[in-house]
Order: sequence, then structure tokens, then C-alpha cells
Amino acid sequence: MSQYFCGVDIGGTFTDCVVIDRDGRLVTCKSPSTPKNFSEGMLEALGLAAAELGISREELCRGISVLSHGTTTGTNAIIQKRGAKVGLITTKGHNDVIHIMRGSRGLSGTDIRLVVHIPESQKPDPIVPKRLIRGVSERVDCFGKVVVELNEDELREATRELVAAGVEAIAVCFLWSFLHPDHERRAKEIIAEEAPGLFVTCSHELVPKWGEYERTTAVALNAYIGPVTSEYLGRVDRETTAMGYEAPLQITQCAGGTISVHSAMEAPLLTLDSGPVSGVMGSQYLGELIGTPNVITTDMGGTSFDVGIIYEGTPASSYRSLVNQYEYYLPKVDIQTVGSGGGSIVWIDEVTGTLRVGPESAGADPGPVCYGRGGTRATVTDADVVLGYLDAENFAGGRMPLDRTGAERAVRAIAEQLGIDLYACASGIAQIAEFQMADLIRKTTIQKGFDPRDFVIFAFGGAGPVHAGVFARELGIERVIVPQRETASVWCAFGAAASDMLHVDEKVEIMTTPFDPERIRRNLAELRERGAAQLERDGVPAARQAFAFSLDMRHKGQINEVEIALESDRLEGVDVEGLREAFRRRYELLYGTGAALPGAKLEIVTFRCRATAPMPKPTLPRQALGEASPPAAARRPAREIYWAERKSTQQ
Repeated sequence: MSQYFCGVDIGGTFTDCVVIDRDGRLVTCKSPSTPKNFSEGMLEALGLAAAELGISREELCRGISVLSHGTTTGTNAIIQKRGAKVGLITTKGHNDVIHIMRGSRGLSGTDIRLVVHIPESQKPDPIVPKRLIRGVSERVDCFGKVVVELNEDELREATRELVAAGVEAIAVCFLWSFLHPDHERRAKEIIAEEAPGLFVTCSHELVPKWGEYERTTAVALNAYIGPVTSEYLGRVDRETTAMGYEAPLQITQCAGGTISVHSAMEAPLLTLDSGPVSGVMGSQYLGELIGTPNVITTDMGGTSFDVGIIYEGTPASSYRSLVNQYEYYLPKVDIQTVGSGGGSIVWIDEVTGTLRVGPESAGADPGPVCYGRGGTRATVTDADVVLGYLDAENFAGGRMPLDRTGAERAVRAIAEQLGIDLYACASGIAQIAEFQMADLIRKTTIQKGFDPRDFVIFAFGGAGPVHAGVFARELGIERVIVPQRETASVWCAFGAAASDMLHVDEKVEIMTTPFDPERIRRNLAELRERGAAQLERDGVPAARQAFAFSLDMRHKGQINEVEIALESDRLEGVDVEGLREAFRRRYELLYGTGAALPGAKLEIVTFRCRATAPMPKPTLPRQALGEASPPAAARRPAREIYWAERKSTQQ
């Protein structure tokens, strides 16, 4: 009988695993990530968890009822520029869209100097070079009417040329295809005839929204990471099945849930940022259990520091994503990131002579100097070891002792260049990282209309709890929760195990006030049918399916929309007047009281349906409060800690 819930999350430095049995007993473990073949690190983590339970890895796999996996394979392929050779087929005359980009060149929200002063920035390396882009004759207008039929002969010729050029995947993006997808559907059929087995992705399937550049970017990225991600996921699926796991493998996705492994292989773009998102979902689940609806999630891993917001029990969402300066539209839990992880490298700016931390990271290989794997450059983790914040003898449960002498040598080299002592330098490194984290939290909360003092911080990740006290104090936040004790260091893996199955479907149709309730109902019903069909393909019966609806609205003539959630999943009798009031409240929360224009015409732009299948949840038994003084068995040996405020060490 299946008795375990299991979540595995692969990070840049460690692969984390959480196993929970039906009684709430919880086992956690960390294994070094294996960038050359990430599946090895995953299987090693499962083996460590099995050993903790006193069983074999095969016995563990046979006993797992739900296995959810978060992967960074797609993210790494983009960062390391090791994706597939991609060909792009688009409407003739629009071949250069992906190279022209938007005016901000993917620098929106970063240093404004880079946006307005072109010589200080440049466009990213192209996902698809111009020589691998083909335009074919076809045209659909903005009302979804066919103006020019698809020229199938041109399409076949374009496919043959791209295949002859050695492409490993083809992306298809035609103008206004989200209103009339027949041309893209036929293109996919023809490509399959000309090049059987080639990875093909179409814009109407992945991002059925307007924004020609963003749709093109999305399908190009999906094709770029498709072959490598699908090959990896297929290998993991086969290996876990061979070891006895019988249920469908679930893959965490950026929208805040899981999808089947087969859906992830078709749309691997959904897996980008899925690891940090899992941490938010685990926090949402725990927040519900302990009655904490407003949470700032802070995940400090080896490479980055990730921040998410949960307000009134619901994670904040975003519909515009950015990767390597390429913008695309995709529903996702909003995660803001800064390169201040445990492995962030410390360096001195040669121009100003000041100390800097990140964004470059030592990663898993070689990692920080204290790991003893050949690293030579000081990192935040090395500073934490010098300061005594990390126990060098008990790191990763004692399985991985740290080299304190090596850490001191690396930090001292930086200190000597600055003319300060060892502890002052290590403390400065930690404080710079902490203030960068505090600044990111301010940006994430205040820009969304929230006061950080109204929230509780959940601090997790391998290094999150180490620094949370400082950045919480900087923000005036009174409560910091380190969730589930030792589980905090593998919290994203726990979040994966606690996530529900989720499909998000969208439809663009601009509707101006006065709204027609029947048109609203009809659009939402169409999306509900689509979501129900997806869940049915995943083997979810109708009785387990749940749906939530929302609308993206704006003042007529504006560019940016705000999402308005519908209070009921019933489609009959949509409260049209209630939509106006809900829009006003949400708009003024974001932009200030009085910002909404009373009586102005409003527009609905996007209809959205979230189709979910609640998965079995791990039980977290309540623990009785301990004594004011911990028992002797719980005490660990004392060690010296450096206190920055006192500028001295103390046991």
C-alpha cells in the first residue's frame, strides 16, 4: 500500500528530498547536485531518504503515492546557453520580431541607466539566429478572420530547409493565431510529416494571448529547452518507474502547482522558476494550518535569494516573465530574485575599491572554499563559517564537514586588500548580502501596495534562517518563522510534495462596459471545459476537479491590467456591478487611494480559469510546546559567534 508523499527539488548547489509518511513522520536529506546529469543527484537523494527510513530505494519508490519533482534543467540550459538548435517559422514579413524586441531590450525593472543609455547595455544573444527563421505566406486579421490562406508548399519548403540546416526543434508563431489557430495546427501536422520526431511547439498552445513579440519569445524558448528537458524528464520517469513507482510523476510548474510529466515534456517553459514557486506553495499550506494568511517567503539557496508574497492566503501572481533579457507572457507565481545566495562570490570593485557580493555564484562545483572541492574565491557561506553562524562540524546533518581553515584563508585574502581584520571583513560580507535581501523585499512588497510590517517572514532554504533576523529587523517585521525545523533547508521539496495539480487556461477577448454577462459566462465556460479535459487526460475524475476564475481588467485606453478574482466558481449570474467595485478596490490597493477614475469605462482583456485537482496532503501533527529550558539531550556543543554590533566573539 502506498504510504509516502515525496518531493524532490534540484537546486544549483544541492538536490533536496522530503519524504512524509501518512502519520506525519518526516525525513529530509540533501545531496550535492550533479550538473552533468541531474538525474543522478535526484536518485542519490532518494537513496539517502530511503536509508533514513531503513529501507531500500526500490522499497521507497514502491511505497510512494505521490512523487513531485522540481527541476532546473530548462533554467540551466538557458543560463549556460546549452539549449537546442531552434528554427522559427512565422508569418512572412515578420521574421525579425524576436530580434527587434521591445524598446527596453528586456531591461525593464533593472537599472534605469541601462534602459535609457544604450551604449551601456546590449541585446541578449539571439535564441534563434536570422538564418534559421523562415516566413511563410498566411495572414489572420485582428478579428480572427483569415485574410491569406496558409501556403502549405512554402511551409513544407521552409521545414525542409530548417531540417537540412540541422535544427533540433521548430517553433511556430503566426500573427493573431490565438484568435484563429487553424494555420498553426496545420503547420504542426505538416512539420510532423516532413520531420517525424522533431520537437515542435506552437504559440496558440503555449501562450494564446496577444503580444506578438512575447508570444514569439515564449515559443522560441520552449523549443530551445524542449529537447534537453523532455529527454531528462523522460529519463527520470523511466528510472523511477523501473524502481517501482507506479503513479504518474508530477512536475512542479511556475503557476504554483504540478503538471503531469508528459505535459511538462510538451511545455517545459512551465518548469522555469518552479523550484522557488514550490517554496511559496509549501508556505501557503503551512500558513493555512497555523492561521497566518500574510506571509513573505524568503528562500536563500546556494545561488540566489528568492522572495514571494502570500496575501490573505493567496500567492501574488505575475503574467510577464523575464529570462536572460527575453520577456514572455505566462501565468506564474510572482518570484523576485537577487544573486545573494550562500555561494555568491565576494569581490572588490576595482574602480571604487568597495566590497561587493554576487551575483556570480560558485555553484555546486566547485562551490564555496569551505566545501573543499577546489573553490578558491570567498563566498557568503565562507563568511558565515568564519563568523560561526554555520557549524563546520555539523553541516548537512554532519554528512559534510566544512573546511573552516580554508574559509578563513579565502576571507582573509579579501580583508588584506581592504586593510581590515578577518572578522570585520566576514561581517561586512554578511551585512551586504542581508541589506541586498532587505532591499528586494521592500521592492516586492511596496511596489504591490503592501506594507511589509503587516506580514510574517517564512525563512527557509539552506541559508535563509541564518540571515533572516537581520533583514527582518531592517524591515520592521516582528515575526520570523523557520518552518518545520530541519525541513526549512529543503522547504521547496516539501512544497512540491504539498502542491495540487494545476492547469491555467486563458482567452483574450476585449470587452468594454457595459459588460454582457452572457459573453462573460460563455468565455469562462469554454475555459472550464478546456481545463476539465486536461485534468481528465491526467486521470483526474470529475468529482476531484475544482475551478477558479479571474479577469484581467483595466481602464479603457490603458496598457496594463489588474487581475480580478471572481468570488464564486459558479458561472451563472456573473455580478457585473460587483466587477467594477472589485476593480476599484484592487486598483487603489496597487496605485493608491483615489487612483481609480469613478464612472470611467472599463475593459476586460483576458479571461482565465485555474483548473485544479487537490492532491493528498502530508499530515503535519501539532507539537506540544517544550519547556522554557531545553533538555540536555537537545543541546549542542558551544562555539564562538562573532556579533557585528559588539564587534567581538562570544560563545
